[in-house]
Amino acid sequence: MMREFNSFPESPPAKRVANRTIENRIAASYRDKEFYDGDRQNGFGGMANDGRWGPVAENLIKVYGLTKDSMVLQVGCHKGFLLAELLARGINVRGTEVSDYAISKIPAELMGFVRKSPFHKIPFGTREFDLVVAVNNVYCLTLADAIKCLREIGRVSRGKSFVTLMTYETQDEYFMLKKWSILGALFLTRAEWLTVLNHCGYQGDYAFESAQHLGLVEA
Repeated sequence: MMREFNSFPESPPAKRVANRTIENRIAASYRDKEFYDGDRQNGFGGMANDGRWGPVAENLIKVYGLTKDSMVLQVGCHKGFLLAELLARGINVRGTEVSDYAISKIPAELMGFVRKSPFHKIPFGTREFDLVVAVNNVYCLTLADAIKCLREIGRVSRGKSFVTLMTYETQDEYFMLKKWSILGALFLTRAEWLTVLNHCGYQGDYAFESAQHLGLVEA
């Protein structure tokens, strides 16, 4: 049954950035070294395994009752830090990623476990995974591809999944997100996202990210 529930523990606050320009978005769109390990205005500003992913892995294991027989997929796994932490705890893992650069940086123990694939085309079989995680990528798609992605997540999962969605409720919040987000393309209200999720037949967990959640406005 679909529920609003954040499966990730609180992460350290992101390094703040000024409003991104179209030049920053162009640089980020390549999803190469500059996006991951270049200037913060153009992406992550240096993606490293800073210790946050161990607690995330522990929380997922606890929340979803994962065991050594479980298989977990992360759609858009970046450099594979979360998958590596799950693997270290005995969980079977697979990942997809669109960035050649990110794939080139995955830990050695994940070699062969990560496939290059668009977010909305998951190259795995039906009901293959006990848990599918897709964080910070569904809202980087067009509406049509977001629908395909959500349906693909439902297809390959055995019922448990977790996605994050970018949302706003006021025009001020919308423009804050538009200025801040580097690759976000699909900002919808909560009601609109629920309509999309129901349209897709999505049955997993979801959490909203907003200007308030990101610290762009005071709580």
